[in-house]
Amino acid sequence: MPSDAPTDATTDVPAEAAEFDFRQLLEIEQRQLQSELSELGFGEKGGLDYDPNFADSSQVTAERGEAEALAGQLKESLDEIDQALARLENGTYGRCEVCGVAIQPARLEAMPASRFCIDHANRS
Repeated sequence: MPSDAPTDATTDVPAEAAEFDFRQLLEIEQRQLQSELSELGFGEKGGLDYDPNFADSSQVTAERGEAEALAGQLKESLDEIDQALARLENGTYGRCEVCGVAIQPARLEAMPASRFCIDHANRS
């Protein structure tokens, strides 16, 4: 006897995905990224905090540039996690943003903030 539940690939999330706690995985990654940003000295104003009395030699300038680049990457990752948590809230988490197909649970476990199925991730 057919089920009344939708079976369209654009609406079904694989059963294995429903069993895995993606919210917890995303929140753990969110806390880790926030901790790493804090350790780098990423201030509340959105930038790295430096001691104004710190000597500005070429080595310090280079290290500062590296720290700012790393902080930028961490901030981008944190933004992706925040967006994934928002998708969880609005019910669109686990769906490819291009085709709407359910993203495989193994991909979501490896990359919980993933926005694309494997086919469209390779095209980006």
